[in-house]
Amino acid sequence: MKIRLHLIATFLAVFNALLIAIAFDSVAMQKLSPQPTGNLILPEESEHLHSVRQLTFEGTNAEAYWSPDGEWLVFQSTRPPYKADQIFIMRSDGSQVRIVSTGKGRTTCGYFTPGGDAVIFSTTHLAGPEPPQLPKLDLPRYAWGVFPSYEIYMRRLDTMELIRLTDNDGYDAEATICWKTGRIVFTSYRDGDLDIYSMNLDGSGLKRLTRTLGYEGGAFYSPDGKRIVFRAYLPKTNEEIAEYKRLLQMGVISPPNMELFVMDADGHNVKQITKLGGINFCPAWLPDGKRIIFSSNHHDPKNFDLFVINVDGTGLKRITYHPAPDLFPHFSPDGKWLVWCSGRNASQPRQLNVFRAMWKQ
Repeated sequence: MKIRLHLIATFLAVFNALLIAIAFDSVAMQKLSPQPTGNLILPEESEHLHSVRQLTFEGTNAEAYWSPDGEWLVFQSTRPPYKADQIFIMRSDGSQVRIVSTGKGRTTCGYFTPGGDAVIFSTTHLAGPEPPQLPKLDLPRYAWGVFPSYEIYMRRLDTMELIRLTDNDGYDAEATICWKTGRIVFTSYRDGDLDIYSMNLDGSGLKRLTRTLGYEGGAFYSPDGKRIVFRAYLPKTNEEIAEYKRLLQMGVISPPNMELFVMDADGHNVKQITKLGGINFCPAWLPDGKRIIFSSNHHDPKNFDLFVINVDGTGLKRITYHPAPDLFPHFSPDGKWLVWCSGRNASQPRQLNVFRAMWKQ
């Protein structure tokens, strides 16, 4: 009897997974996502945000980024039947959701190519179907895995061909692309530290851009392709350096603080633009190329909000005020829309969903 019940349960699990996979690829999924019922915007946020729409309603979602034509979004999500983040694309209204990663391992950091006909992302699927897990650590702050099995791939959206771009024993991830030049910027552990590199769209022409001890990542090109903004944790004391290296050997990064920097696209003229304390990350350029939007908890260690700052470090301005976290902002190419991930209107603890709003200057 137990064997029969096990077989029935296994069949139902496989059948349900198949139905979900078919649903993602079905034309029937082209209907609009349901409208939210919660309060999506606070009065203090209406100065810059209006016509807010929630685009995802299941799982935990992060890092939603626009396509070059402003019609699509790529994002990562942990949702049934997958055990860890996978890469999805959807229309900018939340419709036509479909998975574009393999469904195996763990993925991160999807981004559209200049033509909009492919996406790049990092995945561990070659190391096995199960997602790698962090070691058990007693840390007082957030930690994430810089797993050596992460490699960068390109998925063509017409043929679904999967093309490997990196082949390296160390972490390769956090990749974004300059749509003007086709140059990829990403973070890698290939030379014994977490530094920023760039390469061509086919993986050739590798160039190391940073060499300072510490973590540098989350890089984005400016709209004209001439500069790069990134986040960094640069340990200074012997104790900080020792802990950073110890965790790195275990495939873990857990910065006690991060600040934002800009540099030329070739790695020269590095300048720190925030000195706020706390965690400042998820930087992205405004379309004017003169300002940067980012997420920070410098004002409240227990929550993240969105802020805008001039590229010279002046003019800090707060954008969101919600008690739930606001993360991963990214502007549409025409500058009319902002997409970001937030815990507002969440249906379960720690859930993040993708939101879109019209941007008012």
